[in-house]
Order: sequence, then structure tokens, then C-alpha cells
Amino acid sequence: MTPAQQHAYDAGRFAELVGSASPSDWSRPSPVAEWTALDVVAHLVEWSRGFLNGSAGTDLTPLDVAADPVGAWKAHTADVQALFDDPADRMVSNPHMGDKPLDVALSEIYTPDIWMHSWDLSRALGRDFDLGAERSAAMLVGAAAMEDAMRASGQFGPRVEVPADASPQEQLLGFIGRDPYWRA
Repeated sequence: MTPAQQHAYDAGRFAELVGSASPSDWSRPSPVAEWTALDVVAHLVEWSRGFLNGSAGTDLTPLDVAADPVGAWKAHTADVQALFDDPADRMVSNPHMGDKPLDVALSEIYTPDIWMHSWDLSRALGRDFDLGAERSAAMLVGAAAMEDAMRASGQFGPRVEVPADASPQEQLLGFIGRDPYWRA
């Protein structure tokens, strides 16, 4: 898939989860310590909009995720997809990643965040979510190569040990600090 297609696919799968939640589901705990289901959605919307406004010179308006998680996700996804579909030679300039074309930066950091947080939201809603064995294995290889930087960022918890015969998804989740067997 192209970066734009991958984003559309992952954002669409996440939208299905968001759209399936009932109002009472938003306060359910998630596998991310101290986050609710609503916090997972708010994280994806708020950090990326702030990042894009500060690093890529976009002018994305704030969205009220708490008031309307489904509407906020839909609007946010449309905004980001438009950037993928027409990056207009925009660059991301960030001290942690340097200068990169906007669509490249989004496909490296934002789309994988949607993909991985889909598991978090799914589990918060009491469901399973298949990240895909092949993609999980590939992500694990890439993440392992930069483990020290990942751990130093504070954005990943300590590794959760999994059995030696764990699936690639379970290994990846354990690596990023999630208990792959977590239940609300």
C-alpha cells in the first residue's frame, strides 16, 4: 500500500472501533496505564494536530474529542488524509527527526501509532484486535533497532515478558510495554 492508502486503511479500522463504542464505553480503562478509551482517541487526535501545526506549518483547528469522539475522529482523519493525498511539498521540521517530507513523516510515526493504538482501544472496549503477524514482526525488528531511544522517550513502558513461543503480535505488544493478555 502507498502511505496514503495505509493511513486510510488504519484510520478506517480505528473509526470502526470508535463508531462501535457506546457513551458509557468512553470511561472504560485501557491497557495504557491511567488512560481510558476516550484518552486513546484524544491522544491520537491531539498530539498529531499539535505536531503538524508546530512542525509542518499546518493550521489544523482543535477538535473537542470529549464532546464528540466519533465526529472528532472523522474530522481528524479527513484532515490528515487530505495531507497525505496532497502533501503540497510540505516538510516536517523537527529536532527529533530532522527534515522530512510530510507524508513520509506521517507514515513513519503517525500511521503506526493509529495501528498500535487500535489494539488499545479494542481491548478497552472488551474486544480483540489483530495487528497482523507480518506487520507486527516487521515493526518489532524496527523497534528493537532503536530500543534505547524508544525507552528514553518515556512513551513506552518497560518490556512485558511473554512466552518464547508468543505470536509476533504478543511479542510486539510486550516489547512496547503492553501486557498482550490484558483485559479490562
